[in-house]
Amino acid sequence: MLRITGGEMRSRKLKTLEGLDTRPTADRVKEAVFSILYDRVYGARVLDLYAGSGALALEALSRGAKTAALADASPRACQVIRENIRALACENRAVLLPMKDTAALETLHRQGERFDLVFLDPPYRMDTAIICGKIAELGLITPDGMIVVEHSRETPPQVRPPLQLTDRRVYGITGVSFYQPIGEEKGG
Repeated sequence: MLRITGGEMRSRKLKTLEGLDTRPTADRVKEAVFSILYDRVYGARVLDLYAGSGALALEALSRGAKTAALADASPRACQVIRENIRALACENRAVLLPMKDTAALETLHRQGERFDLVFLDPPYRMDTAIICGKIAELGLITPDGMIVVEHSRETPPQVRPPLQLTDRRVYGITGVSFYQPIGEEKGG
């Protein structure tokens, strides 16, 4: 079972989708990512694209993020996300967008949203470089923001400017890449 690994909701259990349609981020990978992001989470506005169970956004909220938008196209995943948001009493800080990635990004752009942290945990076979480019193109990432992409260790995304790779870690079969906008002073 998946759980929150840190913060005010530490050890709280999360529901996940049964079957092979999703691949929840392992607790050890999640802990490692949030250790890297430690000083970026508190007060952050978070986007969790391909949210699955909502574990990454809910982990961020537990660790002090201000708000979270969670998007997923799967009706089954959206039901699990709703249940997890309700179980953790995060309704006032989390919003669910039950739609495909590009539709969610366009909706958020129209609403004038910008995010400090963006989590992408899509199917490993997906080329996330295109979605990362769309996030930057629409101005959805703040100048000192960070995009965190989970991927297969063998196929890291080839993200191009206006984003740059700042770090990449490998945990077993999982790779995690960190991207920031180019040409801006980076916050801590």
